Amino acid sequence: MSCTLRGFARFPLFFLLLLALMAASARAAEQKAPKEGVLLAAFGSSAPEALSAFRAVDASFRAAFPGSPVVWAYTSQIIRRKLASQGRPTGGISDGLAALAKDGVKRVRVQSLHVMAGEEFTALERAVLLDLQKHPGRFEAVYLGRPLLESRKDALRVARAVLASMNQRPRDEAVALMAHGQAQGRADLVFEGARALFKENDPLVFMATVEGARGFDELLAELKTRKVRKVRLQPLMVVAGDHARNDLAGDGEDSWASRLRAAGFQVEAWLQGLGELPGVCDLFVDHARESTDDLTREPKKQ
Repeated sequence: MSCTLRGFARFPLFFLLLLALMAASARAAEQKAPKEGVLLAAFGSSAPEALSAFRAVDASFRAAFPGSPVVWAYTSQIIRRKLASQGRPTGGISDGLAALAKDGVKRVRVQSLHVMAGEEFTALERAVLLDLQKHPGRFEAVYLGRPLLESRKDALRVARAVLASMNQRPRDEAVALMAHGQAQGRADLVFEGARALFKENDPLVFMATVEGARGFDELLAELKTRKVRKVRLQPLMVVAGDHARNDLAGDGEDSWASRLRAAGFQVEAWLQGLGELPGVCDLFVDHARESTDDLTREPKKQ
């Protein structure tokens, strides 16, 4: 009986020692693992209304990568200069990478916040590569996450997230989504694929671009063909910034809202950026997590 009690008394001490060893082992493994950080790269915006979308994206990444520093970079020099003059400085790609290096980060996940891989995404990738050339060996790995719309699966997730945000929309109300697009047409096919997915999910959703092959005239012709009378305007952009507030819903005679009203439509503007939708934030996070495109290494030969 006494032997049994003595053995039982020793057990809690053994258990505590085991826990201490496990904790020490976990700390050692943590110290050996290279520190990881996130660089969120956006074109940028000087519109105060855009901040709500950026805050939502920021919160999603901080929750998804706990303990990892999250740094922002704006790729537009014009936006950076404007913000600096307002006392709200935001750095570029090289500034963001330098900040992460200073914080002891060894593995970086650069996540593009562009909607499609057009001219701006190409400039982002080039900026990262140039910085890596200037500072060889600074990071063990730098992964580049692709833009929002890269696959059919991506477009379907975005379509569902956007449509789910319109839960109070009347059945006969059309939706006109404004994407940015590019005059060079680099993202035209991606845009057309996304447009087809939206149309499959809701025939009264229409899409056009500020620049690019499918502009306002094509949108107006489609709306007239469907004989709808009421149109909801919404940006297909990460933030509801300058384009959304001026080109889409502005009071100027060239805005989509003014031109649609002149054509006899009832118009209502919903100025909500894609970054404010949880489903879209989740997709950006998934692209960052799943990226295996390490820009510090040569591509593997197939």
